[in-house]
Amino acid sequence: MAAFENRYPENQTGKFYVDDQCIDCDLCRETAPANFTRNEDGGYSYVYKQPTSPDEAALCKEAMEGCPVEAIGCDGDQAAAAPSQPADQQSRPGSG
Repeated sequence: MAAFENRYPENQTGKFYVDDQCIDCDLCRETAPANFTRNEDGGYSYVYKQPTSPDEAALCKEAMEGCPVEAIGCDGDQAAAAPSQPADQQSRPGSG
């Protein structure tokens, strides 16, 4: 399963991302070429454009499900919104 904290920095901010487990197999780029591209120097794929239509989203999901090493994640929008501190260290309204 892809890990948001291990995503490549080139990924466009949003739901889908590719993490450092990518083996550059080309499946995602063939499946969803409007959304995935290749970092030529690093030899891996990343999301250069988040899907903007239901068809693109379906192709990104298909690429994620077909990824042989599970390097594509779809929780980027949720992970980015999650607090960076453990819950017990967050300030609470009215405290402090």
